[in-house]
This record gives sequence, C-alpha cells and structure tokens, in this order.
Amino acid sequence: MAAIHIVTPVKDSIETTRRTIASVMQSQLDVPFRYTIFNDNSSEENSAILSELSTEYGFQLIHIKDLTDKPSPNYLLTLQTAQQQALAEGAVLILIESDVEVKSDTLQKMYDYAKAHDKAGMVAAVTVDKEGAINFPYLYAQKLPLISQPTNKRLSFCCTLITNEFLSAYDFHQLNPEKNWYDVFISHQSCAMGFKNYLMSDNAVLHTPHGSRPWKQLKYTNPIKYYWLKFTKGLDKI
Repeated sequence: MAAIHIVTPVKDSIETTRRTIASVMQSQLDVPFRYTIFNDNSSEENSAILSELSTEYGFQLIHIKDLTDKPSPNYLLTLQTAQQQALAEGAVLILIESDVEVKSDTLQKMYDYAKAHDKAGMVAAVTVDKEGAINFPYLYAQKLPLISQPTNKRLSFCCTLITNEFLSAYDFHQLNPEKNWYDVFISHQSCAMGFKNYLMSDNAVLHTPHGSRPWKQLKYTNPIKYYWLKFTKGLDKI
C-alpha cells in the first residue's frame, strides 16, 4: 500500500507537464508512493502523449472525460477522487501542479515534516523562479525567514501535502461545486478545524506561474481583459 498519493491535474501544457512528471518520478522516497495524472480534457494529441508517458514512467493516468462530461476545469472531481484513493490506503495526499518541478528530496522532506508535527493539516513547499526568488503564489513569504514555519495564510496547491488526518476529518464533497479552485478555502478550512498549516520556505520548488493555463497570464499583461473574462465568462472562481 502507498503511504503517499501524488496527484497532478493536467490540461494540455504538455511541455511543462513533461518536466513535472520527470521531476516527480526521480524523487527519492523511503516509503511507497502512487502517482496519478488526472487528464482534464486535454487535446487528443496531448492525451495520446500522456498515455505514452504513463507507459514510460509507470504512473496511473485517469482521463476525466471517462468520469464526467463536464468541461474543464474539473478540479473538484479530481480532489474528491484523490481523497477517496488516499483514504483507502491511509495515505497522505500531495498535490503538484503541472507547472511545478520538484527536487529529488522535496517530497520526502514534506512527508517527514508532516509526520513530525502533531495535528498538521497541510504542508506546502514554497515556490521560486529560475533565479531562486520566491514568486507567485507565495509573494507574502518574501519577507519571512527561510525556514519551515506555521502559517494562517492561504496555501496554494502548487506543491502541497494534505495529511490523512485532515482528509479523514473533512469530506471534499462538502466543497462548493460553483467554484473552480479550492486551495484558498481548503487551507482556511484546515485552520478552522484546529489543524496547523506549514509553509516550508527552506524546501523550494520551481514554479512557472499559470504555465498550465496561459490565459491567466493576462492578469499581469492585460488585467482589464483578465477581469473582463473572469466576470463575464465566470472563469477562475475561487
């Protein structure tokens, strides 16, 4: 049985996804793990590439279109399915986005840290750019010491561990189906239920912000168009 369930949701962005997969699969872990890619309606070409990669690397590939006809994003279904899988094996859940690259010891450090802290709910690795500077979504951590520390601020799902204790205490079927993204709510829910969240500023991962959903770059290059799309088309609901 796996002690760690690792999950990456994918919507095209195949080149960043390749790098994510390669980095995860070279992780040095002293406990068994299961790695699952949730293919959220990628193109036929990219879906075929993911199938080839699953054969090459040996990860589990789930095509969301086989589970629902709802258009992307299907993060809620991904979270619910991943929670069920982790609970079935008494495992922790680690969410890694498809625009993130981990180091060989990143996941082991997260796992060990969570196990060493009672009532831990979530443990996140801070994100950095290619120059090693802390970047989105952890800009608030730029002023914090480079250590692992508790936080009441929101944690992103860029690279985040959710403990089995929290998974057992909060059913993701209670999440609001009208939303698209759930990292802010879940991280606050963890604290509200008496768990402690931690940000590991000394355990960084490389992050290319919004690499998996390029249209969100408009938030920085053309904010007027971004917010017009957000509100008129109901996109990016947090």
